[in-house]
Amino acid sequence: MPSVSAVTVTRDTKPALAPASLRSSAALRARPVVRAVVHHGFLLVAVAIMVLPVLWALLASFKTPGGIFDQNPLPLPPTVDNYRVATQAFPVWRLLLNTTVMAAGVTLLQLLVAVPAGYALVRFPPRAHRVLTALTAVTLLVPTQSLVIPLFLMVSHLGWRNTFPGLILPQLCGTGLAVILLRDHIRAISPMVLGAAVLDGARPGEVLRLVALPMLRPALGAVSILLFISAWNEYLWPSLAAPDVDHATIQPGLAIFLTQEGPEYGPLLAGSMLATLPIVAVYFLASRRVTDAFMHSGLR
Repeated sequence: MPSVSAVTVTRDTKPALAPASLRSSAALRARPVVRAVVHHGFLLVAVAIMVLPVLWALLASFKTPGGIFDQNPLPLPPTVDNYRVATQAFPVWRLLLNTTVMAAGVTLLQLLVAVPAGYALVRFPPRAHRVLTALTAVTLLVPTQSLVIPLFLMVSHLGWRNTFPGLILPQLCGTGLAVILLRDHIRAISPMVLGAAVLDGARPGEVLRLVALPMLRPALGAVSILLFISAWNEYLWPSLAAPDVDHATIQPGLAIFLTQEGPEYGPLLAGSMLATLPIVAVYFLASRRVTDAFMHSGLR
């Protein structure tokens, strides 16, 4: 019996943890929580900085002209007069149509260039592939503003100002991003699949058209959305290449609300919302595809 009691006492007795060890364990458990709080707090601040101005503009577009700058952010009472003026007294629908034509044209032409270019990069030998990919990536570092003057002189010399070709074709200089994105997706295709098509007698163009393109449909959709959004938001080049209303786009065209009597803030905000909401809706409907396009590319 004494031996049993001794064994029982020995099993039930545990050494007490030192206070320093307790503090260390608590600190280790708290680190992920603190890191998550800081991370999400930073994201909330970043989202607020980006979203609050847009939300204010949206609410102000439903206010009367005298109440736009009131401290109360809510439109009381709400009115659609600003949208009525923007669409009836100003050619907003024409500007939106021009922007759609330009963005669709830029997207289509950039894809027509980027798809065969990305496929060719993958088919080159490794050394040439690395060199050409690096040169393509370097084009992304060239500021667009540095190309404006030579492009403007070229378009003016050809007589393409205030035309859709002069508005669309120079924007092909920004095809590098699409080439790199599609190259990475083409490289992810199994070489055995492409090689089997070659063994069956398919030419390079047929391999691209009949084998690679069907497998690239998700990537093409995502890249198309990125290109369309980028072209839609373009401001500098459309303001120089097509200043007249017949070919002007919505971004520089909003300047029509800056009249000699002063800015028409109500219609200006309404026009800004009409220019912003369609592209925001397109992005949110396809945000997963856009994210996947970057995650499966070398730009992640």
